[in-house]
Amino acid sequence: MSEFPGGPVRVPDLGPQTRVVARLVEGASEEQLAAPTPCPEYAVRNLLGHLVGLATAFRDAGRKDLGVTTDTSPGADVPDLGPGWRETLPRVLDELAGAWHDPAAWTGETRAGGITLPGAVAGAVAADELVVHGWDLARATGQEYAPDPTALEAAHGFLLAAAEDPTRGGGIFGPVVPVPDDAPLLDRVIGLSGRDPG
Repeated sequence: MSEFPGGPVRVPDLGPQTRVVARLVEGASEEQLAAPTPCPEYAVRNLLGHLVGLATAFRDAGRKDLGVTTDTSPGADVPDLGPGWRETLPRVLDELAGAWHDPAAWTGETRAGGITLPGAVAGAVAADELVVHGWDLARATGQEYAPDPTALEAAHGFLLAAAEDPTRGGGIFGPVVPVPDDAPLLDRVIGLSGRDPG
């Protein structure tokens, strides 16, 4: 973790979580690309395509390089994989981590998914997307999943705030799935994301 210049606010390093996701991508076989995922409309290939798009968008949001990648709504269409995705996805994940390693990414305002938001919130959203979609990919491909604890904490804070916001209607991705308070933090995060951790 690093600190903002001149202040004690600490920001998470997204690199460990992007590396977790990159390992899951490497472990996904060609035969699994058509398999279903916990995202109802997505097969594995669509989830991987979504990861390419979100990693690119949040890389550019962190760099404050605003344009088409940061202005496109994630629900605009069902994403798919392009050629060379096995090389592209790990690269853009690494670039995302590099962009958010700069404390300036967490300050001021930026855009992602066509929405203007504070840099610190965008960073928390990026952590959340990486944690939740990492879980989705692990479940869909039968791989073990141990998210980075710092990214997991950031995702939990973001999702908890979203679930408690009356303007959001109980959750950012869908209705919250109740999970016991003493459940592992990953299970609580997944429940807050509208998925059943069981």
